[in-house]
Amino acid sequence: MSKLLRPARVLLLGPPGSGKGTQTSRLLKRFGIPGISSGDLLRQQIENKTEIGRTASAIIKEGKLLPDDIMTAVIASELSSRSWLSPTQSFLLDGFPRTEAQASLLDNSILSPASAQLNFIVELKVPHEVILDRIANRLVHVPSGRVYNLTYNPPKVDGKDDVTGEPLSRRPDDDPEIFRQRLDEYAKLTEPLVDFYKKINDSALFSVAGETSDIIFPQLEKEMIRRFGERIAETIV
Repeated sequence: MSKLLRPARVLLLGPPGSGKGTQTSRLLKRFGIPGISSGDLLRQQIENKTEIGRTASAIIKEGKLLPDDIMTAVIASELSSRSWLSPTQSFLLDGFPRTEAQASLLDNSILSPASAQLNFIVELKVPHEVILDRIANRLVHVPSGRVYNLTYNPPKVDGKDDVTGEPLSRRPDDDPEIFRQRLDEYAKLTEPLVDFYKKINDSALFSVAGETSDIIFPQLEKEMIRRFGERIAETIV
C-alpha cells in the first residue's frame, strides 16, 4: 500500500453490475483512502433506530425512494463525525450522490463551506451486454453480501457459500428484464449528475472503460497517481 501526496476526495459512478464495488475496494486498499458507503450507513441508522433510521425505515416499507435531504443528512452526519470536512482529508464516497439534487445539496451545503469539494469524479463505462451477462450468472450469500459468478468466480461447492456452506440465491432484481430497466433508470439519473460536475469542475471528471475489473483498475490506478502523486510506504525491517 502507498499513500497519496495530495488529498483525493473521490466519487465513483457506475451502473449496477459494472463492478463499482470491486473498484472501490481495490482503491481503498491500494491507496489507504477511507471510504463511506451510503447503503451501509443507512442500514446502520435503521438498525440503531435513530431518528433518521426510523424515518427511512417507514419510507422504505412504503416502497418509496428516500428524499434527497434525508440521504444528504446521513452523509453529512458521518463526514462531520469522522472530522473529514477538511481540505486536507482524503475520502471516497460509495453510492452517494446518485442524483443532481443530491450532488447540489452535498456540494453547496456541506463540502464547499469546508473547502472539501470532490476533486475526482470517476465514471465507469462497461458495455450493457457485459453487465447483463454478469448478472445472469450472479449468485449471492444474502447474510454476508458475498457475491459469486458462475463464469469467473464460482463457489467451491455448487450453490453453497464458501465460508458458511449456506445456500446461495439470486437477487430478485437480477432478472434480465428488470435489470435492463435499472440500467435505463441509472442512465437517466447519471447524465444530469455528470453535467452538474462538468459545470462546477470539469477537470475533476474522468471516464474509464473496460469489460472487466482487471482492465479498468490499472487505468484508474494510473490516473490516481497522475493526479495526486504517490509516496511509497517505508518498509520496517
